[in-house]
Amino acid sequence: MDLKMRTPFYIAGAMLSCLLNITPALAQSDAPVTYYHDAGSKWPFSPAVRVGDVIYLSGQVGFDANGHLPGGMEAQARAAMNNVAATAKRAGVGMDNVFKCTVMLSDMKQWPTFNKIYVEYFKPDRLPARTAFGANGLALGALLEIDCMAAAPAK
Repeated sequence: MDLKMRTPFYIAGAMLSCLLNITPALAQSDAPVTYYHDAGSKWPFSPAVRVGDVIYLSGQVGFDANGHLPGGMEAQARAAMNNVAATAKRAGVGMDNVFKCTVMLSDMKQWPTFNKIYVEYFKPDRLPARTAFGANGLALGALLEIDCMAAAPAK
């Protein structure tokens, strides 16, 4: 199947992933919502949002501490996972609380390289449920983007 024919399947997969990612929030529609945002951020989204007992972490790309995208999947994967961990911590949870991740890769051939880095951030018996798919274009030229959901202990 050529790319033109596969595109509807990619779009349908992304839409299904989005629907699956909001399911816990729908079940808690009367729960209070807390937005963790950066004052003065140039980005039009919150890095994390808490709805009831779930923290939704926005997609993270592999920006390093200086705001640059390093070269290569390994460096970007490590930076993206560091960003996920930092955002989770800011929202009051740790990587042990992460229960679901969605990974978008610009090249699915890089999946093994990403996985090598990804597993370093979780205990072997606490790997989150996960979806991964190829994307033909990611924000800011990133090689990957990862968003996650984490269980948040009751306040």
